[in-house]
Amino acid sequence: MFENLSDRLDRSFKILKGEGKITEINVAETLKDVRRALLDADVNYKVAKTFTDTVKKKALGMNVLTAVKPGQLMVKIVHDELAELMGGDTVEINLKGHPSVILMSGLQGSGKTTFSGKLANRLKTKGNKNPLLVACDVYRPAAIEQLKVVGEQIGVPVYTEPENKNVVEIAQHAIQEAKAKGYDLVIVDTAGRLAVDEEMMTEIKNLKDAIQPDETLFVVDSMTGQDAVNTAKEFNDRLDFDGVILTKLDGDTRGGAALSIRTVVSKPIMFIGTGEKMDALDVFHPSRMADRILGMGDVVSLVERAQEQFDEEEARRLQKKIQKNKFDFNDFLGQIEQIKKMGNIKELAGMIPGVGKAIKDIDIDDNAFNGIEAIIRSMTPKERTNPEILNTSRKNRIAKGSGTSIQEVNRLIKQFDQTRKMMKMVTGNQMASMMSRMKGMKLPGMKLPGM
Repeated sequence: MFENLSDRLDRSFKILKGEGKITEINVAETLKDVRRALLDADVNYKVAKTFTDTVKKKALGMNVLTAVKPGQLMVKIVHDELAELMGGDTVEINLKGHPSVILMSGLQGSGKTTFSGKLANRLKTKGNKNPLLVACDVYRPAAIEQLKVVGEQIGVPVYTEPENKNVVEIAQHAIQEAKAKGYDLVIVDTAGRLAVDEEMMTEIKNLKDAIQPDETLFVVDSMTGQDAVNTAKEFNDRLDFDGVILTKLDGDTRGGAALSIRTVVSKPIMFIGTGEKMDALDVFHPSRMADRILGMGDVVSLVERAQEQFDEEEARRLQKKIQKNKFDFNDFLGQIEQIKKMGNIKELAGMIPGVGKAIKDIDIDDNAFNGIEAIIRSMTPKERTNPEILNTSRKNRIAKGSGTSIQEVNRLIKQFDQTRKMMKMVTGNQMASMMSRMKGMKLPGMKLPGM
């Protein structure tokens, strides 16, 4: 995400390196490159021009402090303007209704159904809501079944009327059902089309007028670039939606939609999809996204994800085991599983300041821990609990059972022993110590350039 834009902006700022002061000439040269970078990222050309004009005006109007180099000042100005371009402040979703009703809109294939499930899951687990999903896509084959599958995955009921083609009636009946059965959140999944058409717009406009949702959200596939922005404008002109959801930001997207859409439709980006799993959904923070684009990392989001997986009681249990030197392969496996739950490994590493650029050419497979897990799972319960009994014959059996070599098994056991010793020394911060050790591991699936 945004890798090409980050590289181009980084090269643009190098123009000012070594300059003693900001001048109209070196600012113009830098911003010419910045504008090209934005256009290459599929940012709307009017947005790119307004952006660079604003940055230029601010840069020339500032006095450079002795302690701040011109290049650093330009990065600061661009960062603040990028955050402002994407909305400035984080916008919370409105859930004041009884029940709260959220209407989903967007083209077919944008990810409405999956996002409906992700949002229901998030508000159920983090917002203490009791959601009901409503199947109002009565045209696409298997759309209702898809929503049912999503609902089963997250443990949320789905309201359907398979024989009814009147979406207004279905939604109204679902809201009545929610009131009668105590659901405090209704999420209405609607039909999309391959392109904007009058029939589609009329139907969803009538649906919105009938149920008066607390929030109408527009779901857009960020992979479609400027087309996403144009579609958003057409929907907004008819629906006047409340917020934008960008899906597939974990894919090979240039980022133009994220940077343009707020300006074009004057509506905030509220959530971003960061993967296929039901928990791969983040609140959109413009300032944090600007940090990522400029290669500054996003430590706050990284810490928040870690806290979501952090279990205080489990941490205390582990600390006691570490102090007694009883940390075993079961505990090791548990820590790996917690790290995996936090999300895409390369994305997580990219949130650490300075790491994103360092690993951009490194292929880190999401299944990078599979080899380690296979070795541990090939051990008997006794071997996991008592690693010291692992002799040569046991290691050979484990290697065969896990589809690895004896060398890989030995390497893992050695790394585990080193980790256990270090964690014993630093018992107050076992998770950080373990992460530090794991960072040095050569995982299957991690390929360095030229290897």
